[in-house]
Amino acid sequence: MITLQDIVLQRGTQRLLDGASLTIHPGRRIGVIGANGSGKSSLFALLMGQLQVDAGEMNIPPAWRMAHMAQEVASSERSALDYVVDGDLKLRQVEAGIAQLADTDEHDQLAVLYAELETVDGYNANNRAEQLLHGLGFSAGQISRPVSSFSGGWRIRLNLAQALMCPSDLLLLDEPTNHLDLDATLWLEQWLKSYQGTLLLISHDRDFLDSIADEIVCFEQQQLQSYRGNYSAYETQRAQRLAQQQAGYEKQQRRVAEIQQFVNRFRAKATKAKQAQSRLKELERMELIAPAHVDSPFRFVFGEAEKNSIPLLNLSEATLGYRGVAVLQQVELSLQPGSRIGLLGPNGAGKSTLVKSLVGDLPLIAGHRVCGEHLAVGYFAQHQLEALDLGASAALHIQRLSPRASEQEIRNFLGGFNFHGDKALQPIAPFSGGEKARLALAIIVWQKPNLLLLDEPTNHLDLEMRHALEMALQGYAGALVVISHDRHLLRNAVDEFYLVANRQVQAFAGTLADYQTWLKTQWRPDQAHSAPPPGEDKQDRKVQRQQAALQRQQLAPLRNKVKVVEREMEALHRQLGGIEKRLAGSEIYQQENKQDLQDFLRQRGQLQGQLEECELQWLQMQEQLESLVG
Repeated sequence: MITLQDIVLQRGTQRLLDGASLTIHPGRRIGVIGANGSGKSSLFALLMGQLQVDAGEMNIPPAWRMAHMAQEVASSERSALDYVVDGDLKLRQVEAGIAQLADTDEHDQLAVLYAELETVDGYNANNRAEQLLHGLGFSAGQISRPVSSFSGGWRIRLNLAQALMCPSDLLLLDEPTNHLDLDATLWLEQWLKSYQGTLLLISHDRDFLDSIADEIVCFEQQQLQSYRGNYSAYETQRAQRLAQQQAGYEKQQRRVAEIQQFVNRFRAKATKAKQAQSRLKELERMELIAPAHVDSPFRFVFGEAEKNSIPLLNLSEATLGYRGVAVLQQVELSLQPGSRIGLLGPNGAGKSTLVKSLVGDLPLIAGHRVCGEHLAVGYFAQHQLEALDLGASAALHIQRLSPRASEQEIRNFLGGFNFHGDKALQPIAPFSGGEKARLALAIIVWQKPNLLLLDEPTNHLDLEMRHALEMALQGYAGALVVISHDRHLLRNAVDEFYLVANRQVQAFAGTLADYQTWLKTQWRPDQAHSAPPPGEDKQDRKVQRQQAALQRQQLAPLRNKVKVVEREMEALHRQLGGIEKRLAGSEIYQQENKQDLQDFLRQRGQLQGQLEECELQWLQMQEQLESLVG
């Protein structure tokens, strides 16, 4: 087991742990939680030997093999498959030894190495890596692409697959679901349940923690507090302790009153009866767990829009896609005030395409998009974090939207998102991903939209901010469409699901559990890449490998063309990144730089056009590859 005794850990001037102790027993699955900056990632660095304790003792069994999910975004010309297999260091060492002795007469040593290759399951390594990649959402056509051709989020998925590929006794995962969709999250959940070693997991996804963790370790006041059970058990235990404090009790009652008011508001409406009943089921638990969040720094509500239209937005006979390539067909969707829709569907089936089409960022290929006269859209997606003005403060972002708003009004508002004092007035360039996500949400809330379109809004948000967002969405009076891998948010913020699959958008009558069943029984894109049946012998696998090698040879010319386009896309991304960096600075908007600004904007438009053409070519070639692979 691992023991930490009276640990003191300090980073710079900040003391993260002060006399903290913790025992980690073999085979436990531990969820590690705490506010951003409290020291969770530093604890992982300490366990990996990247940091040393300032005082106290730490003991880790020397024989334990350790694997961790790297957070840095790697750039490599190795294929995704090879990159994942690289996670098995022992396998790569054996392969290197075999390659070194291949042309020698050291037959005895070679025999030993080949036996070791069998022991580490080396002959099945590529198959194991493919299963990991398919489970995390990679298509058959993507596994041969170089790592450098993937975006940052997909490279993080590759880092996760590499960590899972590594045989280990201790597995450290830091926010593994941040860049996953719901399908990949569900797959990872099942994989981790069968993991035999000791797991330490930093996560802000409470359903994920509920399903996997049997212990919660929380950073509290520079100590490590251990709670037996999953996240719900932690909430209950902490709530029971805090409920004894009068101040906490009073805040609890106000919170429960808000929930009850929400239930009373909608229970009287026949059209909202189902929604009210679902809230009533949550109320009993919320009455108990509310004190666990009384010290949350986040508190905000969505203001009601001044005017509404019925419907707010309507799609009819719509074909959606990119540059004439259809992703979804015959889409019929009418959004009314009060609609609360969660989008479900396999990775790549078109959920984000639908949202972008609803926003208007993506023109329809065919059909009609009709907006209500008073439509006011609030749109959140991860790329909007990159569009924030890094040289401006959080307060200035709001001030630009409402020049007549007073500074105190803006600062009071931003305080609900934990931007207090100088934090609200300093440039946001050094902000973390979570802080930028909070600011992007604050900008949306300030504008009082009557239609909210949210694409993975909880990425980078900690548990307290997710809780505050969930509470705010429960009281939101407008229409809501959300894509999220956070099942707790979906369960408590939406009333109906739509399934995006097989180029269609249709109402889904079941629950999230029913959707998980649907994924297992109806949607099996990786079926052709599953492991060989138990009865298949080595000779059969040899024939398959020979056939696969022949197929790779036949597909080589097309794949080479794909690589050329991918390199061109990478170059265009780099050029666009340089321009976006210049446009993010405040000096480019000064009067004397007006001509430079126009030049940069023109170049950006040209590069974006070239990138769209490359992406279209790449998409068409991938379709050819996948059709040839079968």
